[in-house]
Amino acid sequence: MTVNVKQAVPFFGVTNMEASLKFYVEGLGFKMTNYWIPDKASDHSGVELDGRIRWCWLELGSAAIMLQEFWPGRQPEAPLGTGVNICFSCEDSLALYREFKSRGVEMRGRPFVGNRLWVVGLTDPDGYRMEFSSPTDAPEESVLEGE
Repeated sequence: MTVNVKQAVPFFGVTNMEASLKFYVEGLGFKMTNYWIPDKASDHSGVELDGRIRWCWLELGSAAIMLQEFWPGRQPEAPLGTGVNICFSCEDSLALYREFKSRGVEMRGRPFVGNRLWVVGLTDPDGYRMEFSSPTDAPEESVLEGE
């Protein structure tokens, strides 16, 4: 059997595309590489044709995510992101921590060492949890001090 799988890409349903793009693009530095704006009623019945992005593909380095704004009346009742944590493997997660912080991104806490990785945890505007981590020799349960 030939393996034809190239990549797994998290697909987040979001409640407000503008807020999500501000978080991911302006805050975390993702680049939008593809998007969709409905341009005719047949694209989705009942959706106002307002020229807004409804779906996009974002990339940061070789990692990617997709965002799609929920259609009116179709947002799930359960809290978004329950039980899901997206982990981004990085060369230097502490450098990203400093960069994100300089852009005003709120973290879930100070970076810490878990499983021999520096872990930088944050939550997006819809409650999706993510971690940026990089290998370290620092002692387990260390916490970044003084920043």
